[in-house]
Amino acid sequence: MAAAPNLAPDAPLHIVSNAGSGSKDAHEARQQIEAILRAAHRPHEFMLIENPGELSRVAKQAADAAVRSDGAVVVAGGDGTINAVVQAVLPSRRPLGIIPQGTFNYSSRAHDIPLDATAATSALLTARLKPVQVGLVNDRAFLVNASLGLYPELLQDREVYKRQYGRHRSVAMWAGLKTLLREHRQLLVEVEHEQGSEHLLTPSIFVGNNALQLEQVGLDEAKDIQRHRLAAVIVEPVGTAQLVWLGVRGMLGRLGDDERIRDFPFRSMTVRLLNGRQRQLKVAVDGEIFWCKPPLTFRVADHPLMLLTPSADE
Repeated sequence: MAAAPNLAPDAPLHIVSNAGSGSKDAHEARQQIEAILRAAHRPHEFMLIENPGELSRVAKQAADAAVRSDGAVVVAGGDGTINAVVQAVLPSRRPLGIIPQGTFNYSSRAHDIPLDATAATSALLTARLKPVQVGLVNDRAFLVNASLGLYPELLQDREVYKRQYGRHRSVAMWAGLKTLLREHRQLLVEVEHEQGSEHLLTPSIFVGNNALQLEQVGLDEAKDIQRHRLAAVIVEPVGTAQLVWLGVRGMLGRLGDDERIRDFPFRSMTVRLLNGRQRQLKVAVDGEIFWCKPPLTFRVADHPLMLLTPSADE
């Protein structure tokens, strides 16, 4: 196992950035990032993603380059792009920096990383290393959340609406409510965790690893993220109208006191599907959809991610 890294003040930064988005804002952000790093004489290189299918390969190249140079990987993107880069960086044990460019930016906001590209880049120049807990679902890492059932459907519908109406939080919330109005099948699962094993019928199982997100919806498990635990949120079998009301309560930050929600902290939890013989399950991981072979095991990773966060003087 590699040793935990140190990072020299002049360590190279290997920046993974999306070149294929066609966004004027993304292009201007890259120009701003480069101007700040050049002015500070900080060694750096951009590793551009021309299409989404290249993301994993480019992230691995960046992590390998950071190992060779004793440098750090920096990702310019939203939570989904950050997640893909974390997959490559976590095994390398190299530090990761974030320049947020997404809609919700939970990974950045939870660790006081500025949402402005210029400010986030400047903060990297004097950043400190902070160990950050990583969750795993089977072998897939996540910083924010992982889930199955209803939540992956919410995310898929949200992306359709965003392509039509823009990447705004109001669009995401409206898309979520529209999804909740549809009829959804229930999952019959066996859930095994530290307290034992049980059979449950539920439309959705959500696992959180971001204290900020859990606080916003009103769940007490936010504090457990600081104690090397993940937070399970399991919805009781409910009808369409009740699902919509739960969605509204989540937006109002009052989800935790609803009797139709069961939530608890854990270090390891295994979910087995009992109804049907599906060879793979649709799982949402930090806003991206993947197909995973059951059973699904959620756990805390053996070692943390070393995240570059603003120094106390920022």
